[in-house]
Amino acid sequence: MSACAAATTHSDLIVRALRCFPDHVAFRQGDRTLTYREAEDLLARTVSVLQELGLRAGDGVALLSPNRPEAWVSQVAPGFLGCSYTALHPLGSFDDHLYACNEAELKVLLVDPGYADRAAALLEHAPSLEHVLTFGPADVGQDLLTLVDAVSPTALDRCQTDPDTTTWLLYTGGTTGVPKAAELPERAVAQMAFSTSVGWDLPARRDYLAVSPISHAAGMMITAVLMAGGSVTLMKGWDPQEWVDTVSREKITLALLVPTMIYSLLDSGALRSADTSSIETIMYGSSPMAPARLREGIDRLGPVFCQLYGQTECAGIVTSLWRHHHDLARPERFGSCGLPMPGVRVSLRDDDNQPVTNGDRGEVCVQGLSVMKGYHKRPDLSQEALAGGWLRTGDIAFADPEGFLYLVDRKKDMIVSGGFNIFPSEIERVLTDHPHVSSAAVIGVPDPKWGEAVKAIVVPRPGATLDASALIALVKQHKGSHYAPKSLDIVEALPINPLGKPDKKSLRSKYWPKSDRQIG
Repeated sequence: MSACAAATTHSDLIVRALRCFPDHVAFRQGDRTLTYREAEDLLARTVSVLQELGLRAGDGVALLSPNRPEAWVSQVAPGFLGCSYTALHPLGSFDDHLYACNEAELKVLLVDPGYADRAAALLEHAPSLEHVLTFGPADVGQDLLTLVDAVSPTALDRCQTDPDTTTWLLYTGGTTGVPKAAELPERAVAQMAFSTSVGWDLPARRDYLAVSPISHAAGMMITAVLMAGGSVTLMKGWDPQEWVDTVSREKITLALLVPTMIYSLLDSGALRSADTSSIETIMYGSSPMAPARLREGIDRLGPVFCQLYGQTECAGIVTSLWRHHHDLARPERFGSCGLPMPGVRVSLRDDDNQPVTNGDRGEVCVQGLSVMKGYHKRPDLSQEALAGGWLRTGDIAFADPEGFLYLVDRKKDMIVSGGFNIFPSEIERVLTDHPHVSSAAVIGVPDPKWGEAVKAIVVPRPGATLDASALIALVKQHKGSHYAPKSLDIVEALPINPLGKPDKKSLRSKYWPKSDRQIG
C-alpha cells in the first residue's frame, strides 16, 4: 500500500471515536439512547448486511429519512465497503429523487418507513435500484432492522479504502439548472471532521442538538462531536417550543440552526420563560443572517453565535466567524463570514484567476484536501469549477485589512439594472435592519427599460405594519437610487427551499415564466 493510500480516512476516525468512549451516549432521540458501543455494533452489522447484498466498491447507496440514529449509520456505512453515500432530502420532490437515483446509478435505498410510498415509486422507475431497506416494517423492500438482528456480531474493520475514493456523492443545494453531484473522497470528509473540530467555535462538552436533516448540513458536526466523546440529540423537525424544551431538558451545549429558524425562534415567544443557559454555541449558516436579527439573538441568548460558511463542493469548509468575533462594539463585523478555516487556503480572484487587490471584490476560491474531485459525469462543469487549480465557489466577497471576508452575493444572483451591478444581499441587509421587518428577499425581474428591475419581498414581524414606500425610501437613503427597489411586496412568509434558504427560484418563476434564466 502506498503512503497516500495509508492516509487517514473518515471511516478510520469513526472507528477510533466509537472505541474511545464505549459507554458514553452517542445518540438520543425521545426515550431512546444508543451508546458508542451500541452504535459501533449497529454500524458493523449494517456494513455486513450491505456486503451480503452484494455491494462492491464503487456502488451507490442512498438515504431518505428524517433524523434518527439509523440515518447516521446509513451515511457512514457505505464508506467501509468503498461505496458512496448519496443523500435524498426528506422534503425533496419525486423528480429530484428519481434524477439522483438514475444519474448516480444508485443500487440500494435506505429509507424510513414514513417514505415507503416514495421508495416504492423509485424502485419502480429507477432501473439501477436493486434493494430497498427500511428502518422497520413497511410495504416495500426488506426491514433493515430485522436483517441487522440476524447478522452475527462482528468487529468493525478499519477502512482500507484509498483516501481518494469517492465516499460521498452529494447533490448541491443550488437552485440553478440541472442538479449536479459533487464527488467527495474519503480525504475530503476526513478533512471536514478535522476542520470542524478545530475551526468551528465548539464547546469542550459537545452535547449537540440536531434539528435540520443530518443527511445534509446538520450531519457535518456529528464526527466532530463523537471524536470529543459528546452526544447527539435528534429532532425530526423544527418547532421553536420543542427546540427550547429539548435544550432545557437535555442541557444542550451546541446546536446548528439556519437563519430562518433563528428568526422564527426569536419571533415565537418560546424564549420568554425558557432556560437556555446550557447553550454555549449556536452554529448558523446556509444563508446570510441579518445583522439586526443577529444583535437581537445575542441580546436574547447571549454571545453564543458562530457563523459557518462553506459549500458542498468543499465539504462545507471555507470560513468561520467565532463567538468573540460577534462583538457588539464592532457592528460592522456582523456582516463578515469570518476567517479561513484550518485545512483550506482561501483567495479572492478575478475572472482571469488572478488575486484581486486588497479591499476589492473577487470570487471566493478554495484549495485544500476537502475540495471535491469534480462533478459526477460532468467534466465540463468540473473543469469550469476547478479552473486554475482552485475551486471557484461562485460567491463574491471582499476582505478587510485584518483578513475577514465579507460576502457580497452569489455571482449569479447579481442583478444588472440599467448597466449597474446590484447585489441583492446589500438591499436585504438594509431592509432587515428595520425594526419591524422579520425577513426579506430581493430578486431581479424583467423590465423593458432597465433590463432588470429590483424587486423586494418583505415579511413583517408579528403584529407589525409596514409601509412599502417608506422601505423603498430607506434603501434609497442607504444605498442610492439605483439600489432602491422599483417595487416591494409585503407578504406573510417567504417560500423556503429544503435547505432552509429563501427560495428565490420560486419567487422568480412568477416573473420569468418563459425564460431559462432561473438562477439562484
